[in-house]
Amino acid sequence: MDTLSLLLLLSFLWACIHFLTKSLVARKHGQGNLPPGPRPYPIIGNILQLGNKPHEAFTKLSKTYGPIMTLKLGSLTTIVMSSPDVAKEIFHTHDQVVSNRPIPDSLRALDHHKVSMAWLPAGSTTWRNLRKVCAIQMFSKKQLDATQSMRKKKVQELLDYLQENCNSGSAVDIGQAAFTAILNSISYTLFSIDLVHYHSDTSRTFNELAHGVMEEIGSPNVADFFPVLRFFDPQGSRKRLANYFSQVLKIFDGIINDRLQARASSTKSKESNDVLDALLDLLEEENTSEFSFTDMRHLLLDLFFGGIDSTSRTVEWAMTELLRNPEILVKARNEIRELLGRDGIEKVAEFEITKFPYLQAIVKETFRLHPPGPFLGPRKTETDLNILGFRVPKNAQIFANVWAMGRDSNVWPNANSFTPERFLGSEIDVKGRDYELIPFGAGKRICPGLPLAHRMLHLILAALIYAFDWKLANGLKPEDIDMSEIFGETLHKAEPLMIIPVKV
Repeated sequence: MDTLSLLLLLSFLWACIHFLTKSLVARKHGQGNLPPGPRPYPIIGNILQLGNKPHEAFTKLSKTYGPIMTLKLGSLTTIVMSSPDVAKEIFHTHDQVVSNRPIPDSLRALDHHKVSMAWLPAGSTTWRNLRKVCAIQMFSKKQLDATQSMRKKKVQELLDYLQENCNSGSAVDIGQAAFTAILNSISYTLFSIDLVHYHSDTSRTFNELAHGVMEEIGSPNVADFFPVLRFFDPQGSRKRLANYFSQVLKIFDGIINDRLQARASSTKSKESNDVLDALLDLLEEENTSEFSFTDMRHLLLDLFFGGIDSTSRTVEWAMTELLRNPEILVKARNEIRELLGRDGIEKVAEFEITKFPYLQAIVKETFRLHPPGPFLGPRKTETDLNILGFRVPKNAQIFANVWAMGRDSNVWPNANSFTPERFLGSEIDVKGRDYELIPFGAGKRICPGLPLAHRMLHLILAALIYAFDWKLANGLKPEDIDMSEIFGETLHKAEPLMIIPVKV
């Protein structure tokens, strides 16, 4: 037996002893009335019941144990909620004491968890400062309105690329194409440059990086179940994530250095034309203790990975559902063309999206069936809680299974059917107030990028629907489209959607 294997074995035995000791102490003092759940195995708990698609496994278990249940994942007590009522009780009534997150071991890569807005303790000074920077410099209505012409330009570049494929009759990986458009929109907002081009391999490389990051963050990791194993990183998740982060940070550092040199040599007055300029201005202010160079680099990392992957996946899922339901696609195109005529999608201002109620309904229905993050971000209890008569212990991990909520037949008639009409005339929205549909989360931890994602998603979908008709590649029939998923922090289609743009 080699040294590493021996160390891992000794660590596992230590974890087992530690776990048994905690279990005996807990049993001695009583667990209280925990939510029901499947009986855990010794040491490992319910880990074997996760499978490779935990969101589906938890949904199946909730049908037996109810909308709030307890699982033991190694030494970690996990509470899974699968109904809007329970979500409202936790995220609304008890939001203050469940606003922090357990830190996945993979995110300790490059100490990202210490400076990441997504994982810092809510209410901490650094967290508040980063949220403030995002709210003012990126996601305010004023900033979004000022940059919408740039996003229209990126959508037009997407349409130009699709027109080339229409002319040649070539199939397009629509998820990859959407990823390129969104990546360039974000990079132009951040740095005033396009990072990728449609005819290069760079976009696919970035896509693979984003996929890798989301998979490492979201996938089950034995180091999270048995924290005493963290030192060894037994699955290599932290090492892989550090590699992904380093690749992107190297690109950012090159851009930042070029900008610093340009600012130093410029005789012109400094103007914050993009997010990077605004952040560098903050660093140059006298009181820089509230925002550091490290904060900036990791904030850019959060903005980069957080917004691009989830939005492009939602575009791909929406187009998949439209190709499976061509009558819905026709109805959506008729709505858009009735208002625009032949003037072109570039005439639409982003704030006019309310003029397309059926398009909005399609987006909501896509979020219902295909939420970007099946569990949102995990939460952690700071004190013992009483939830619907059950005791939720301090330091428990809380998952909101929004994938299950969107397919709950008690909430949604014909829950597995893609039916945008259910949202016509409905007041249900995705902004965190309606717990039936919370793809961006709710409470303090609601996604700060919601305003930008909402605009980009509707604009890109409107353009794809308006500009082209679509047919499946390789003679595939709508009913034969592969709908299987790859689990991670976001849900990816297992097979990319290959479709051919056709002139309308």
